[in-house]
Amino acid sequence: MDTKILQRFRENLLRQRRNLHEWLNNTPSRTKQIRLGPVDENAVKVHLEVIDNALTKADNKTLGLCQVCHDYVETDRLEMDFTACVCIDHYSAEQKRRLESELELSHKLQRALLPQRIPDMPGLQVAAFSQPAAIVGGDYFDFFRFHDATYAFAIADVMGKGLPASMLMASLQASLRILGPENDSPAVVAQRLNELFCHNIHLIKFITLFLGSYDPATRMLKYCNAGHNPPLLFRRNEKSMKPMQWLQPTGAAIGLAESFTFGIETVALSPGDILVLYTDGVTEAMNSSREEFGEDRLARFVQQQADLNPKDFIKELRLALNEFAGGQIHQDDVTILVGKVIQN
Repeated sequence: MDTKILQRFRENLLRQRRNLHEWLNNTPSRTKQIRLGPVDENAVKVHLEVIDNALTKADNKTLGLCQVCHDYVETDRLEMDFTACVCIDHYSAEQKRRLESELELSHKLQRALLPQRIPDMPGLQVAAFSQPAAIVGGDYFDFFRFHDATYAFAIADVMGKGLPASMLMASLQASLRILGPENDSPAVVAQRLNELFCHNIHLIKFITLFLGSYDPATRMLKYCNAGHNPPLLFRRNEKSMKPMQWLQPTGAAIGLAESFTFGIETVALSPGDILVLYTDGVTEAMNSSREEFGEDRLARFVQQQADLNPKDFIKELRLALNEFAGGQIHQDDVTILVGKVIQN
């Protein structure tokens, strides 16, 4: 393998390892709990062991060395999966079909980016806002349809800033646009995304993702939360025993841990209910005293402003964030997506 390519791979792997170690050692326990969901820290440590093993191979120039013919596997494949160690020619027919599908997906990534728009969803008012901290950012939201025709919506955050995060988020968007219409379950899509990104040489940290599926006919919301900040569901029904519900993670963030099964949850929605999705630029916005806006303030705001339509709700929340921050520039990307259930 070309020495320059091998050195580039090694540098990216070192950044991955350094960032994950830093995240494990310096992240507050509450944030760790959200990012990992039901997965424990051992899954991250296993992932670090995989990276360490790849670094050892890079150092002795055996990274990507085929176990069968002892030649190097294709560079494009190694970028997609730095654990690859068998040439395509030695794959079984089934393995070749799966790999061809992966390579086709990779090729489609550059062609699948389309302008974002908010679709009309029967029985649901929706509005969204996104503002990067820099010229480009790592926040993302989108809408599409699952294979069963239910309405899909996503919000995600690459742990990082600037152009690298933005480029990776573009790949996530394209992947969702391809995988979503081929599947019915948010959990299955999240599983496939983790398989695609976990060993990607360009994934320097990880990606948090909330992926929901809404059926207007039943008003049922199915969701998979891959280590993303828990969206807040506020129920207007006064008889509700649980008016405030945080939709907690059902799996770890994409690319944070080695293979595991993503969970899926289902909630029934009613007219007047409001669902607020956001990235950490909202709850981690700081004032001059270095105090964060936090989940409690967000919950109080939702309760006070739940009668507003989604567009006005976002407008008022942005004003509240700016007032809290005292005009200080936001240090992180801010993305907000709000859905309100209405009578069909």
